[in-house]
Amino acid sequence: MKTYKQPILRLRRPRDERRGKHKHKVINRLVENRLIKRISDEEYRRKVRRVYGGRKGALLATASKLSLHLPLVERLLRSRQFNLRGVGRVLDVGSGAGQVLQHVLKHADPGVEVTACDLSAAMLRRARRRLKSQRPKYVAADLARLPFADEAFDCVTCGYVLEHLPDARPGLKEMARVMAPGGRMLLLTTEDNFGGAWTSRMWYCRTYNRRELFGIIDEVGLVCHKELWLSKVHKALRAGGICLELEKPR
Repeated sequence: MKTYKQPILRLRRPRDERRGKHKHKVINRLVENRLIKRISDEEYRRKVRRVYGGRKGALLATASKLSLHLPLVERLLRSRQFNLRGVGRVLDVGSGAGQVLQHVLKHADPGVEVTACDLSAAMLRRARRRLKSQRPKYVAADLARLPFADEAFDCVTCGYVLEHLPDARPGLKEMARVMAPGGRMLLLTTEDNFGGAWTSRMWYCRTYNRRELFGIIDEVGLVCHKELWLSKVHKALRAGGICLELEKPR
């Protein structure tokens, strides 16, 4: 019996899809800011301090509100999709103007101990003025070199900060180190899609590939408990960045 190969026409669609994805990746790479990979770590840290200490940093809270990230992150905490109940010690990494910090103060238990850290001392001053709260302890600190003892916190929140490291490993290792066994982390970071590329250009940060980041999380000994989405629309469009609840095994 004569056999026939599968028609070539049926093979075109997957190839076209691959070409389309490749084209999008090329565009994303052209848009994305590559400064973080072109200069030394110390030069880049100085650049970040200048950016966030200057006019852009002053507009950070407003930009977060206009992008809806600020109210949508609050909804994650208010609805207990990321549950702060029962947490005694919280570290908010990269507090900025207090975008996530303000929601932590609102939705955590009243007696919680909250520490806010940021590379930019200017941003911490803005957070203090904006929130008008003396409850948090404000500490100027580098995510890759956190000045806290091992297992000092039950919970870590890190909103759109990890992308300011050329390699996620040092930052994730440090946050894992200061978390107690069984502790949880709310991690939000910029993804390597078109929206993320524009975010990168605006804030001089990098983007992370979702699959690659999951591998790094596993490598540093953290467990991805669940993937979160800012809204159903964000989930459908695969937008809003990468939002995860991570755990440190007991």
